[in-house]
Amino acid sequence: GGWTIDDTVELSKALLAAGVDLIDCSSAGNNAHQKIPLSPGYQVQFAERVKQDVPGMLSGAVGLISDASLASKVVEDGSADALFIGREFLRNPSFVLSTAHGLGINIKWNNQYERGRLKTKYSFV
Repeated sequence: GGWTIDDTVELSKALLAAGVDLIDCSSAGNNAHQKIPLSPGYQVQFAERVKQDVPGMLSGAVGLISDASLASKVVEDGSADALFIGREFLRNPSFVLSTAHGLGINIKWNNQYERGRLKTKYSFV
């Protein structure tokens, strides 16, 4: 046995009724004996299921979301409302900046980093 996605859906309904508005949808992986097949976005399906089955509950996706195209796809196709990208931020603290660049999105860099920004046709200067 153990906890299932159906259990998560029921818990999410109860939490929504209690005022919670966002669920972090992760299968945990807290036990070394678990055999979880890993691939980019492998846990997005859990966020998508909560979002689908619990109207009004926002869902956050996790699971090897480590590049711009996957992050963008998950949010744009409505699979999740938010992304929790912990390990990639440990590896790359500038993940937001490099993701924006990879997607061709111009964002304001903090003043201390501005001179190091990759220049694109969308640059401020």
